[in-house]
Amino acid sequence: MAEQLRELQGWIREELDRCIGFWLEHGMDPTWGGVYTCLDREGKIFSTDKSVWMQGRCAWTFAHLCNQYGERPEWRAAAESCLDFMEKHCIDREKGGRMYFTVTREGLPLRQRRYNFSEGFYAMANAEYYMLSGRRENLERARAAYELIWKLNRGLMEDPVGMGPKTIPETRSGRALADPMIYLNLSDVMRRADPERTALYDERAEQCVSDIFTYHRKKEMRCTLEFVGMHGEFFGDVTAGRVVNPGHDIECSWFLMEEANRLHDGDLHEEAESLFLDAINAGWDKEYGGLLYFVDCLGRPPEAYEHDMKLWWPHNEIVIAALMAWRDTGKQVFLDWLNKTVDYCKAHFSDPDFGEWYGYLRRDGLPTQPPCKGSTFKGPFHLPRMLMMADAMLDEILSKRQ
Repeated sequence: MAEQLRELQGWIREELDRCIGFWLEHGMDPTWGGVYTCLDREGKIFSTDKSVWMQGRCAWTFAHLCNQYGERPEWRAAAESCLDFMEKHCIDREKGGRMYFTVTREGLPLRQRRYNFSEGFYAMANAEYYMLSGRRENLERARAAYELIWKLNRGLMEDPVGMGPKTIPETRSGRALADPMIYLNLSDVMRRADPERTALYDERAEQCVSDIFTYHRKKEMRCTLEFVGMHGEFFGDVTAGRVVNPGHDIECSWFLMEEANRLHDGDLHEEAESLFLDAINAGWDKEYGGLLYFVDCLGRPPEAYEHDMKLWWPHNEIVIAALMAWRDTGKQVFLDWLNKTVDYCKAHFSDPDFGEWYGYLRRDGLPTQPPCKGSTFKGPFHLPRMLMMADAMLDEILSKRQ
């Protein structure tokens, strides 16, 4: 077993080197700053518009690389480039500090969206960079964004952007799973960066866990729903109310496992394990392998055209969650899912010739054509985060087996 784990760790480290090298060589913008993420298989840029999510995610990744492995000038410079680009170009200061969704290569605003994930990744990046640099202004930026998100998600303030909800709230309003699960993970990053406010982060994390299980988790249906009513109502007569995103649920499961480990809460850990198993059993494609992107909880036709595609990031989340669950419990089922997923990723996502992973596969496991390594939604985040976390967990597991 130890030899198998060392072999897996060797592959993980090779993939991390290739991934980071790919983005440093092809993604970083030496002219305007920040990162380009619309890259083809070889790393050629096919769109110069910049995703604001990805500026924050990239900054977090390179700051975290420094914090985990030791500072390298090129890693720190990449983090600083993305942080500076966001600060100069991605914040609508006339609209309460809300952030754009996309900007031009120069940083001119293109699009703003209702949800606040740009702000979330901005907060994560600044918090992680504060742990590297000790620059107080980064911590203050992270704190301010963290508070803004809380107020927006809880209806404690009017959204300065003023776009309003997607649906007419008098007809149908509800809750999105993404809000509490992402805020739970953000709270963990903030807690590590800002121990002065541990009590606040603990309180907010507890509320996020409560929201996930009170409203979205449907154990009797063996699923976790993306969208529910304000009181957790199941909208079973419309497609939006039946959506399960297995990869999202699996990501949520390891956020919950981390919280359970912090609290030494065995019951919460078991609930997270159950959430993982329901999601992967519902979403794993029994014919072609890999995880389907969306499934309908009642087995009806999903509305999203991409529902039967295989995307890179859910498979990254499986590796993290399965390895974490096996490390924590020793249960064979999690090791089996880890091995099965790694085998699939080696066969279909990994690209040793050019580095990084294909982002989007057809159901049969072949890359969409022409293939790409990045997009508005894919940049240096999910894959390097998984590889860094897996490397650290394998270090921990192997040290106990010596």
